[in-house]
Amino acid sequence: MPASFLHGVEVIEVPNGPVPVTVVKSAVIGLVGTAPSWAVESPSVAVAPNTPALVSSALDAAKFGPIVQGYSIPYALAAIQAQGAGQAIVVNVFNPSIHFTAIAATAFSFNAQGAINLGHMGVSNVVVTSNPAGTTYVAGTDYTLDAVNGAITMVPTGSGGHITAGASVLIAFHYADPSKVADADIIGAITGGVYTGMQAFQTTYGTMGFFPKILIAPGYSQDAAVATEIDTMANTIRAMALVDSPPSTAVETAIANRGVVGNAFATSSSRTILCYPQETFYDTGIVPTGVTLSTSGTPVTAQFNANSVGPYSQWVAGAIAAKDLAQGYWWSPSNTQVDGMLGPDVTLYASILDPASDTNNLNAAGIVTVFNAFGTGLRVWGNRSAEYPASTAPDNFISVRRTMDIIEESLELAMLQFIDQPISNALITAILASANAFIRSLIQRGALVAGAASFDPAENPYTQIAAGQLVFDIDVMPPPPAERITFEAFIDVTLLQQLGQTSPITAAAGATS
Repeated sequence: MPASFLHGVEVIEVPNGPVPVTVVKSAVIGLVGTAPSWAVESPSVAVAPNTPALVSSALDAAKFGPIVQGYSIPYALAAIQAQGAGQAIVVNVFNPSIHFTAIAATAFSFNAQGAINLGHMGVSNVVVTSNPAGTTYVAGTDYTLDAVNGAITMVPTGSGGHITAGASVLIAFHYADPSKVADADIIGAITGGVYTGMQAFQTTYGTMGFFPKILIAPGYSQDAAVATEIDTMANTIRAMALVDSPPSTAVETAIANRGVVGNAFATSSSRTILCYPQETFYDTGIVPTGVTLSTSGTPVTAQFNANSVGPYSQWVAGAIAAKDLAQGYWWSPSNTQVDGMLGPDVTLYASILDPASDTNNLNAAGIVTVFNAFGTGLRVWGNRSAEYPASTAPDNFISVRRTMDIIEESLELAMLQFIDQPISNALITAILASANAFIRSLIQRGALVAGAASFDPAENPYTQIAAGQLVFDIDVMPPPPAERITFEAFIDVTLLQQLGQTSPITAAAGATS
């Protein structure tokens, strides 16, 4: 504000003109599920339940614990990172103080090494008493507890312990049980300003500066309730929700489920990607009931080391993120090779030549599937969201919908610096210049075929401007994917006229004459 009196000269700097538009992050996966937080090597770095955490590396992934069967997050992070790129915002809903199974006082006997294997990993609330009951033993004085591996070692009487060698004791305990996690835990809620489950994704712009754009809940999104809510969240934060089919679902059942009310596939949302089928993979996960004791009494974990079946969405999400970074968010995820899978858990007939193939029938029903033919490797196959075939609008293409999301959110965020400025021709010009510069850059990169921003006075009557409101038009067209390539072949008999006119025999005869 100018001084009330000045006998001299001053300069007041007034910001004006266009500003750059920063493109929002597209290759960020929102992963909600379960993690064995009780097994994190350094408990001090473990992520608290329902707290969003950014995972950009294997070191970050370690904060959610090792790959243990029954827990979805470590498996999903391994599948995502196998694609070579992409970040994930992870929400672990597993809480061992809530999700556990209680074992009543059960008789155990110490072995020759003075150890007991409880048969479960991730134990808590351990109470050791004499058998028959009467004396309650004290942890640290009478025994030591390996809570991660579920092993108890007696303290010798010569070291102050009160348990005799080979004694039988009664032990009651809880063990971490991910099967106790319900759909409601994954969906989450907002209670007293606390966000849990997938609702916590709404807080990430405030804490990290961006929202996840590819939402997955492997192992849970096959349930209709979770599928519905993850789509709702996708609409809230402008993301795509990846929904799975149950294991061992036949092709015809997956297609039929598109019309079964109450089924996860019964949706026409432009923000839901239907992922079918589930995939086999080599499972090196730790078996939580497989711990044994060595001859010295030391716990030894067991890895499954055999084929298992997992939700397809976790690999598709990784492939989308990796392709975003390598080529751009305007590229379709279809025809992208996927690493870390062994193949679908049902037999699929894949062909780009036969309209009656399983892969084509699935795509025609708006289902993204997996393609495998001679020399192709396993590939994401399908361009369209669940909006197809109910709608044939261009945004049923996954890449078109995602491109529009990026454009819209990027422009909205860039306009923050213009909000509350005095309305003038200079302001309108600056906003248009900013938007059009952004659109031109997208055209040059190939993210748009064409487009422009404009200001129509007819849409901005003086009464509306007097209320502090401006309306601009954005006309753009993202490039649709080349889903179908057709050649028209003709047998042209007139081409036979060329025979003999320039043949080697004719040419040789002319040379000798």
